[in-house]
Formats: sequence, structure tokens, C-alpha cells
Amino acid sequence: MKSLVDDLFTLRDWLRWAVSRFTEAQLFFGHGCDNAYDEAMWLVLHALHLPPDRIDFFMDARLTHAERQSVFDLLNQRISKRIPSAYLTHQAWLGGHDFYVDERVIVPRSYFAELLENGLSPWLPYSIKVDRALDLCTGSGCLAILMALAFPAARIDAIDLSSAALEVARRNVERYGLQDVVELIESDLLAGAGGRRYDLIISNPPYVTAQSMHNLPAEYRHEPALALAAGEDGLDIVRRILVSAADCLTPEGILLVEVGHNADLVEAAFPNVPFTWIDTPSSEDKIFLLTRTELARYFA
Repeated sequence: MKSLVDDLFTLRDWLRWAVSRFTEAQLFFGHGCDNAYDEAMWLVLHALHLPPDRIDFFMDARLTHAERQSVFDLLNQRISKRIPSAYLTHQAWLGGHDFYVDERVIVPRSYFAELLENGLSPWLPYSIKVDRALDLCTGSGCLAILMALAFPAARIDAIDLSSAALEVARRNVERYGLQDVVELIESDLLAGAGGRRYDLIISNPPYVTAQSMHNLPAEYRHEPALALAAGEDGLDIVRRILVSAADCLTPEGILLVEVGHNADLVEAAFPNVPFTWIDTPSSEDKIFLLTRTELARYFA
């Protein structure tokens, strides 16, 4: 009996088959692509080592048997095991930059990337000169690297509880040649800041509620739960950041925290706190800002 590998010959054949099977399997797309076609294209091009900007030229090229087998093996892992494509390719993009990832870290996704493209303008007060900044819960190190690129004169610290995640972050920092700029620190949140004061702290911490963790699509089960789960209301880590951040900020320093869809939960938990909610080109009310003065007043 002929195998599937013997039935499909061209890149176009494999792309069509992949889109059909991805749709049939009801895969979840949320780790870099948002639809079956783009994700299938990403995986097929990766398997064939082809550039994404010349795809039309190769669509009807016939693949060798070995190439067809490589394409099938990669697509089959995505379908049968529901592994996010970023883990299969060890590559993810954020803010126009690509990063190495594997299952020691969550796949990079953060609205901070949009803000850092413009150096946090207009949300960063003109009076603040960023000499030292912190990426708290750094994971793969992607936001620390984007901060270093946005503020080239600054020293950047990147803190994470997971030593395994920091191994991935170190690989990315070295890839961008930022070893002398970005310092990786293993710590339980701000405990390892060592008395340093920051002009800017950003954090994309775990914020998934217990109910949401229970309902996550299978793809998210490949990500470390430590980087996702944050208690019943998703605010366990946020609460700890808020009570300790003031001591780690300069007098005019600011804290920005990404909380996903949890803005209502944040407001309900802290009804008297004057959160400033920041919009990005693709989001509303996903990131809040507090000054050191506000933090000292409401969380002292």
C-alpha cells in the first residue's frame, strides 16, 4: 500500500493537506499564528529550509522522498501531539525579533513588545532617564532583550524563578550579544534584586486563573504551568509584586504589569488603587501602570 508520503509531491500538495488536517483536528492557534494556513506554511517552510519571502517560486516544486518524510513528521507532531509550532521549530517572534524557545519557557507573547517599539512613549514620563530597568518573570528573556534594544544606554536585569527558563534566556541574550548589558538573576520575584533601584520595572507574570487553567487548550499543556498558573483569581503573583515593588524603584520610577483579560479582577481586588490602564495598537486594558509614589501609598 502506498503511504501518504508517496501520494503528495509538491509543496502545494503538502500545504493543502496540512491545512485540511489542521482544520479537521481543530488545532488551537495562539502561539505565533492565528490560522491553519499560516501555521501550515510556517512548518512546511521550516522543514524544507525555505525562505518565507519566495514561496510562490517553490509552490509547485517536487520534493524528494526524504523532504516529504521530514514535512510529514513535523506536521504529524503538530496534529497528533498538539505541540505548539514554536516548540517544533524552536523559534518564536516578538516585536519583529526572533527568539529561541523550547518547553522550558512559555512561547513569547506580550503586548509589551508593541510598547517597547516606541520606548514606552508616551507612557514613560520625560523626566525619567532609564539607567537601570528590570524585566520581572523574564522567561525566555525576550522582553529583557527588547528593553535593551529600546534603551541602549541602560543596564537591564532579568529575573526568573526557574533556572531552566534562565538557561533559555541566556541563549537568547548571547545570541543578541547583550551579555554585558542584560544580567540574568534567579530569584523568587524581587527577593533577588539585591537592593538595586530601578527606573523602570516591567512584568508579564503568571496570571491565569484556576478555572482558565482547567479549560486551557491542549497546546498550552506543553508550556510550564509555573509560568501560567497564578491561583484562584490569577492574581497571586501580581499581589506579591505590588507589595514589594516600591522598595525596588527610584523616586520617579514606574511599574508596568501585564494581566491579560484580568483587568476587572485587578480593579475588584484593589478598588481604591488608581491604576492607569495602557492601550497598545492591538489591546485595551491589558497592562497597568503605577508610580513608585502610588505603590508606596497603597501598598506600604
